[in-house]
Amino acid sequence: MFCGMKKLRIGVVGAGANTRLRHIPGLQAIEGVIVEVVCNRSEASSRSVAEAFSIPRIANVWQDVVADPDIDAICIGTWPYLHAPITIAALEAGKHVLTEARMAMNAGEGEAMLEASLNHPELVAQIVPSPFTLKWDATIKRILESGELGELRELSFSKALGMNVDSNAPLNWRQDRKLSGNNTLMLGIYYEVVQRWLGVEPERLLANGAVFTKQRRSGSGKELVDVEVPETIDVLAEYENGMRLSCHMTGVELGSGSDCYVIAGSKGTLRLDLKAGQLMKALLGGKESVVEPAAADVGDWNVEADFVNSIQKGDAIRLTNFEDGLAYMRFTDAAIKSLAEDSAWVSL
Repeated sequence: MFCGMKKLRIGVVGAGANTRLRHIPGLQAIEGVIVEVVCNRSEASSRSVAEAFSIPRIANVWQDVVADPDIDAICIGTWPYLHAPITIAALEAGKHVLTEARMAMNAGEGEAMLEASLNHPELVAQIVPSPFTLKWDATIKRILESGELGELRELSFSKALGMNVDSNAPLNWRQDRKLSGNNTLMLGIYYEVVQRWLGVEPERLLANGAVFTKQRRSGSGKELVDVEVPETIDVLAEYENGMRLSCHMTGVELGSGSDCYVIAGSKGTLRLDLKAGQLMKALLGGKESVVEPAAADVGDWNVEADFVNSIQKGDAIRLTNFEDGLAYMRFTDAAIKSLAEDSAWVSL
């Protein structure tokens, strides 16, 4: 276990938007933690981040950060294509790991990451969790455990974005299979929440999706490349107890769009409207009403503090451990496999 008297020195690899918004300031705000070195995609961008956050050093390649004997832990903020190689190398080098979501490019990489973490149980291995429902998670789990909704019949979520509407826009990293792997829109990050609430995986699923703009300019703008990652996707999954999960993710919708979860049971329904910031409950014979979480149940963003506490105090990682990360990677992989097989049912 990490000694509380010693400074915890963090190396940051990949300083994307969330890393700059959350991870670096979050870590720097914790007493005894020093963000010691940063490595971004170029020396210029690394230096820019270092100057913005008063980080003492930069590195030109991520391997130098992992090999640095003065670094205790690695914060990975790259796109998914580097999550597995950096994580595995860092764990083998004796360093704790906090990696940005999604876990990896695919379940195969996720399995390798989990194996590396199990080979080093003395080290903390954490994935940044899906944050959108943290305020209500404990309340929803309590309601589900109470049985007041009756037999669960259907759970659904939908998320509409406009990121893929403009056919003249270049390929973004989320559409680039070489950078994002099988991750599709926000399917994995929204499914992770379902898994968090239910604690079980579906038995099988099928998926249907489409790419409307078949080719886009590459990031460099020099050539047209095929678009492989779906611009819209629907997934239907079935659980052993007969419950269904219905997922709708689209990147081709402008306007206010949908952003919600619905849990329907034989005696009641929960509806979490993320745009309105409200959890609603309707029971048989009653009116729909707002559910306000008890103060003790309100969750919030504690990713960096949880990571440090796990290192210093040995607290178990809940949000999110590698086992749960692998589960949502299996779900995403199965959806991509179903698409490739003309929407065939795929077992998980």
